[in-house]
Amino acid sequence: MTNLDRRNKYCFGLGTIGRDMFYSLESMYLLFFLTEVRQLDDAMLALVGGVLTVLRILDAFNDPITGVIIDNTHSRWGKFKPWILTGALVSALCLLVLFGDIPVTGAGYVVIFALAYILWDIFYGVNDIAYWTLLPALSLDQQQRERYGAFARICANIGMYAVVVGVLPATSALTDVFGGDGKKGWFTFAFIVCVLMIGFQLFTLLGVKERRDFKEESSTSLRELGKVLFANDQLLWTAVSMALFMIGYCTTTSFGTYYFKFAYGDENMYSVFAGVLGVSQLAALLVFPRFAAKFSRKKLYSAATVLVVIGYAVFFFAPMNMVPIAVAGVLLFVGQAFIQTLMLMFLADTIEYGQWKLGRRNDSITFSVQPFINKIGAAIATGVVTVTLIISGINRAETAQDVTAQGLLIMKFAMMALPLLAILVGYVVYLRKYRIDAAYYDHILEELRRRGDIR
Repeated sequence: MTNLDRRNKYCFGLGTIGRDMFYSLESMYLLFFLTEVRQLDDAMLALVGGVLTVLRILDAFNDPITGVIIDNTHSRWGKFKPWILTGALVSALCLLVLFGDIPVTGAGYVVIFALAYILWDIFYGVNDIAYWTLLPALSLDQQQRERYGAFARICANIGMYAVVVGVLPATSALTDVFGGDGKKGWFTFAFIVCVLMIGFQLFTLLGVKERRDFKEESSTSLRELGKVLFANDQLLWTAVSMALFMIGYCTTTSFGTYYFKFAYGDENMYSVFAGVLGVSQLAALLVFPRFAAKFSRKKLYSAATVLVVIGYAVFFFAPMNMVPIAVAGVLLFVGQAFIQTLMLMFLADTIEYGQWKLGRRNDSITFSVQPFINKIGAAIATGVVTVTLIISGINRAETAQDVTAQGLLIMKFAMMALPLLAILVGYVVYLRKYRIDAAYYDHILEELRRRGDIR
């Protein structure tokens, strides 16, 4: 590995620590903030939850258009970095509004919230697409990409678990600082996260140097967008598999705080549980390159899926005791760590496949699929959680004693059984439809070099 390779690996990976702190706060705790801090009633929760679900789905369709804009960008700083910076700054301002003490109620609150949310969603998507599109622009070597991707996922998980483990203790401490004002405590925490997100993005903006030895291509028009997305069959099936996985993953994680507050009966144990999961996922990502060097991606995906199935089964039937719950969590999130990293590699390889098949590279359009999928997953998760909280009676509960056994069973089914089904269907789609293995990818690269598309 050259000095440039090392610099790119570390500066690219470090950039996502703050990004995933930022994203995790919004995707996993915005609904919790609305129900437990702003204390929206059932009617307002249904309205705001519906707005979140619909806006996430609608904005997801904006991401491929964002990909076209980024693909057509030519600047002295490259095509990606200007959008990484713009997306980070604007989405940070919008997040502060979402976690701010908006001084209106009723319909006025919903309108301001919706505007801030849609702008957050659009500009975080701009940042996300530009950031991850850098990965395939750093190397064409599959193992090199796996090393870059694994380190980036490690950093992403450090960021995510920094929030997951720290959010409740930190917001509680900040609430005490402000004399019991939870809204100010959460806003201050959001402000700190925004500053860290922008700070860590500077590693990527200032330290990463992208490859520019690809053949110069003509601009892609919006009219050609459909061809890029749908004629690349491997991209299409990867997107379906990823979407099903993310629906399951987002739904489970979105219930985390509610599970420990209303099922386990001690929300403070959520941070302990999250700490165990964080260490487990980081360990899995550290060893991923070694396993990837010895086993095919298909075998790794299969083994990871088995771990996920066992983890969900143990989790569903576990008594309210931290030991079996922690064991279930370790199995579940070690498997998910491997699957998430593999999905990133599958998506990266479809870029060269698309270039070989269609004659265009279209990095950003291809990677626009990732935030599109994340938003669809988060949207469906928000809808599932909102409906579950209302029909189970949890939104009206103050403590675990206020929730009926039937209500807890409804939550467990929505948190564990439905996500497992989605993840298994996604795995079957991959087995039957995805065919870019190592030998096939090498063949694609040989053809691209012969045609002069890459050097």
